[in-house]
Amino acid sequence: MPAAPPPRPGAASPDARRPAANPWFVDLRELGRRAGSMHEMERTLPAPADWRVELIGVPEGAEVRLRLRLESVMEGVLVSGEVDVPLVGSCARCLEPIEDSLELDVQELFAYEGSTTEATSEEDEVRRVEGEHIDLEPMLRDLVVLSLPLAPTCTEDCAGLCVDCGQRLDDLPADHTHEQLDPRWAGLAQRFGASQSDRPASAPGTPGADNPEEN
Repeated sequence: MPAAPPPRPGAASPDARRPAANPWFVDLRELGRRAGSMHEMERTLPAPADWRVELIGVPEGAEVRLRLRLESVMEGVLVSGEVDVPLVGSCARCLEPIEDSLELDVQELFAYEGSTTEATSEEDEVRRVEGEHIDLEPMLRDLVVLSLPLAPTCTEDCAGLCVDCGQRLDDLPADHTHEQLDPRWAGLAQRFGASQSDRPASAPGTPGADNPEEN
């Protein structure tokens, strides 16, 4: 038997093209298409790099815990359950690090090709069954990212930073203040302070030093 030809340079291996090579793909052959069939699954998968907004998100590679139920319905596969993800970020008020977690409910229909739902929905209005599998990652990414706060805070009543010294106000005493100088007088005050400091001290008894009547 002749040896199989070597793969072309740059071509993806057969394993890489199989849905099983992607941990976010779910094979539907076990579920089947008989309405009412159900399959439960639990998975812990590494988070992709883009599950975040500017100040907070899921760290790349962090554990994403899935508890899902797949149900075969007339129009496709209904996916429901829960997803748990860890969060890290920065407080929008004081910039302190934040560590939290997010637990979200999942419910999404993946439509069969040729179904009424698939035929009557726009491309971005419904998710679709791809052959004999579904890809969970785009659905879960949208669910998580849309649930992230755009301005996360370390506490609900975080006071932020002092505008004068930049320190965290919650770490400062209640009477923390800074002398406020009207900017209209700043130049005059600086000039006056300099002129006073440049004048030599008068010796006691020097005419004109302290007694204007001696001038």
